[in-house]
Amino acid sequence: MFTLNCKGRLLIIDKPIVMGIINVTPDSFFEDSRQEAINNVVSKAGQMLQDGATIIDIGGQTTKPGSEEIGAAEEVKRVVPVIEALVQTFQGIYISIDTYHATVAKAAVDAGACMVNDVSGGMMDAAMLATVAALNVPYICMHMQGTPQTMQVSPTYEHVTKEVLDFFIKRLATCKQAGIKDVIVDVGFGFGKTIAHNFQLLKELAVFKMLDTPILAGLSRKSTVYKTLGILAKEALNGTTVLNTIALQNGADILRVHDVKEAIEAIVLVEKLG
Repeated sequence: MFTLNCKGRLLIIDKPIVMGIINVTPDSFFEDSRQEAINNVVSKAGQMLQDGATIIDIGGQTTKPGSEEIGAAEEVKRVVPVIEALVQTFQGIYISIDTYHATVAKAAVDAGACMVNDVSGGMMDAAMLATVAALNVPYICMHMQGTPQTMQVSPTYEHVTKEVLDFFIKRLATCKQAGIKDVIVDVGFGFGKTIAHNFQLLKELAVFKMLDTPILAGLSRKSTVYKTLGILAKEALNGTTVLNTIALQNGADILRVHDVKEAIEAIVLVEKLG
């Protein structure tokens, strides 16, 4: 069991939970996750919460391979009104801000977010870890080789699981030194990894339990699913559910997904295995 202090509220993870993805962008890789109008975001979040999501993850900057950076100021303009609307509409909602900019993280938490999800693990903004520590919110630390612009050019590892584990051992120490109390690890499926790397990490995901932190698995509709199956992202729900099931069996505590209902069903069924 894990407990996360979310701005004075305890989020208890005593069984796997679901994080629903909502992107306030025009260009995220999965079209159905794009929700730019505030009323659409509120409607989408409401459905996700009804379907069983514990956390809603709001992102204002796409991090798909080769994406262009929009800048922190534009990101703030995209996410803050949305977060404010969600907090006003849904009492007690847990909102995560998906950003690698410290200024965006602070603005989002000030607006009502209670968790920071950083795909760079604090490597793209030197102020991020100190900012998260000062905000006193949980931090999702993800592994990425390179940047969103370069990560899929030629990802190379001698042993991907060992190298990602070594990264987290060092990074968790750095987070602790910075003053961050609650850290969630995300191995970063698809971020500076080939399809083969992703499958190896998934197969060996239980190795990361030694870190004694919650493990987040973000496999939803990614290229590992749709390229392997020779389909499109919009057709990748069934494949996503298969990989989410394997992630759960290998120790995932949080599933970050576009499709909440199906992820909840996977959790319920896997739990029946004991």
